Amino acid sequence: MIKQVICINWGTKYGPPFINRLYAMVARNITPPFTFTCFCDNPEGIRPEVKTEPLPEIPVEIPKTRKGIWPKARLWGPKLGSLTGNVLFLDLDLVITGSLDDLFTYGDPDGVVLSRNPAKPFERLGQTSCFRFPVGKLLPLQETFCADPLGVAEEYVYEQRFVTRNAPGGIDLFPKNWVQHFRYQCLPVFPLNWVMPARKHPDARVVIFPGGVYPQTAIEGGWQGREGFTLRDHLANFPNRPENEGSAFRYLRHFMKPTPWIKEAWRE
Repeated sequence: MIKQVICINWGTKYGPPFINRLYAMVARNITPPFTFTCFCDNPEGIRPEVKTEPLPEIPVEIPKTRKGIWPKARLWGPKLGSLTGNVLFLDLDLVITGSLDDLFTYGDPDGVVLSRNPAKPFERLGQTSCFRFPVGKLLPLQETFCADPLGVAEEYVYEQRFVTRNAPGGIDLFPKNWVQHFRYQCLPVFPLNWVMPARKHPDARVVIFPGGVYPQTAIEGGWQGREGFTLRDHLANFPNRPENEGSAFRYLRHFMKPTPWIKEAWRE
């Protein structure tokens, strides 16, 4: 079986450095044969080992909402470039820390398998930062979405909630330790995060970074927007804390020490 890994890139927020780094992490953590395909609007600067294909067409304008981001709806069509069969989708800003092989064989081969979303503990919600699906299986979702894009986006807020609730045949979830949410599962709880670095489960294969903290921030420590801050810097900055971080308590717990294992994994 050829393992098929895919990603998607549009605009300039990420681009070739992230795509090339993701390919390198995959190559170090997968048993061949495998393919790596990036669906993108500009293939310039992408390393030759990566197969590039145009962004899949979708017959509606992708809605822009305050929270949700919906361009992954392009992946739900009847075709996905030249690919058929199962594909493993990976976000560009995640970190691979172990073998991906089991993510291709876990569960029903015809099923839709999502990562677990620990941010919503009282809701059985999947996370699409890392998920597997058969090409064409999610076509009913795209058809529903295209019938009322803004309505669907406003009702479900996040596309992973829409996939979780509406995937044909339901969804399965990867084992909780295989794909870990950096902020919710790796960072120590406050105030231990002031003195202890982030840690990952020994069985973690992928670490995802939803919610505004990125791998580079984890490498440097501090927090998003104040990378490299020491605890002394963090406390000294308290009177000048950003308004968008909310309460004083929220600011105080938004700190982390540098994370060496992210630096080791997140490289080309």
